[in-house]
Amino acid sequence: MGMPYYVSPEQMMQDKAEYARKGIARGRSTIALEFLNGILLFADNPSTLNKISEIYDRIAFAGAGKYNEFENLRKAGIRHADMKGYVYSREDVTARSLANAYSQTIGDVFSQEMKPLEIEILVIEVGESVDGNEMYRIQFDGSILDEKSFTVIGGQSEDLTEALKSRYKLTSLKGALSICWTALEAESEDDIDPESLEVAVLDRSSKGRQFRRLDLKEVKKYLNK
Repeated sequence: MGMPYYVSPEQMMQDKAEYARKGIARGRSTIALEFLNGILLFADNPSTLNKISEIYDRIAFAGAGKYNEFENLRKAGIRHADMKGYVYSREDVTARSLANAYSQTIGDVFSQEMKPLEIEILVIEVGESVDGNEMYRIQFDGSILDEKSFTVIGGQSEDLTEALKSRYKLTSLKGALSICWTALEAESEDDIDPESLEVAVLDRSSKGRQFRRLDLKEVKKYLNK
């Protein structure tokens, strides 16, 4: 009788983490960056499938990695937010509470399932001022990073983060778009086409809904393309 194959828990977790990182790195990057009137979400996304969306009042979501996996989480987050806002109050729905819920779900999959989720997600909330903004990056193992000024998920996240460090300043929407575009071009091996971008903002100066998508005409106008 042969001995059963043994893998230590530490090795299994390392293998899962490496598997998830490789899957996420194959995707394209998404940047979240604060500007004077809100938060910009800027994604290199030639697909017609959205990686950026509204979750609730003042709250947005972005995903990187396997689309079907983060899309299921996006839908679950909308249902969670709607139910909590209905049972309690709309003010009880916050980016922090959603990030905690996502963290628990993703962490449970990582620790209990054979295959981890090949995703990173962002949960973003625009505040009444820059100091009130919240940006949470949830990784494939459920860990949460509380980010300030800007953050990047997917693809070339480490290289883009370094590129943004030297370029970032709190500026207008036009300036924020230029910063993201310049950083993405600097780290990309291919020319970036404005038509392949998915761009949205959480704009605190807007009345009613703060989430708004920028169409191609607006993006080209801001980028002078």
